[in-house]
Amino acid sequence: MTSYEFVYCLPLPTIKMDKGTGVVTSVPSDAPDDYMMLRDLQTKDGLRKILNVEAEWVMGFEPIPIIEIPGMGNLSAKFACEEFKVASYKDVENIAKAKDKCYGEGFREGLMTVGLGAGKKVEDVKPLVKQYMIDNGFAVIYSEPESEIISRSGDSCIVALCDQYLLQYGEASWLEKVKEHIFSKNFETYNPKTMIEFKGVLDWLKEWGCSRTQGLGTTLPWDENFVIESLSDSTIYMAYYTIAGFLQGGVLDGSVVGPAGIKAE
Repeated sequence: MTSYEFVYCLPLPTIKMDKGTGVVTSVPSDAPDDYMMLRDLQTKDGLRKILNVEAEWVMGFEPIPIIEIPGMGNLSAKFACEEFKVASYKDVENIAKAKDKCYGEGFREGLMTVGLGAGKKVEDVKPLVKQYMIDNGFAVIYSEPESEIISRSGDSCIVALCDQYLLQYGEASWLEKVKEHIFSKNFETYNPKTMIEFKGVLDWLKEWGCSRTQGLGTTLPWDENFVIESLSDSTIYMAYYTIAGFLQGGVLDGSVVGPAGIKAE
């Protein structure tokens, strides 16, 4: 979606190479990391030799203005790098400051100047561009964990796209009942911080994986290829405790029919 006929794949030492493909989109107009790396590659022969980059791969490629930010202009990365006196792509501390300013101001106040989002705020345009790219076959939905996942055995996990059953904690009518109770006069937490946590989680928690394909556990009644994921099991059995006495009558192995008259099988 760039106006350049083609672009090169260039090295950027600050990229996490163990995450995904290790290839990211370079936006030197608004990303300080990208701006400084491009500038350093364009102006430092020694750096190009170390990284095996040919001059023609970087010369002639200039940042393309795509976002206008009040007080920062349409090349916010350049503006912020100059403001914080970023020396090079290795100047991590000042780049972090520049990045915070560019990303924060850009998302809240930035106006797109090109493409289907021209004249609209970045935060409003983001979902529109995302859908446009998906509809036109330029992109696919991709999810990843926020950080590296380590198993209980200490191994680094590889994330795979698998079928999954989810508990829909964010179901509208359930969520409304929970909020109604928690925010009523009948509910009070011993620690005020707990109430803050409740408010945050209620708005954040939408769906949660509740199944897996291997390991010990109870199989899902409707799909025996899956077992109930242990942490989800933990949320289910607390609800089960409220009716367990009626079903089991205090006998754990199901050999006695409880007061409700329902057999274990």
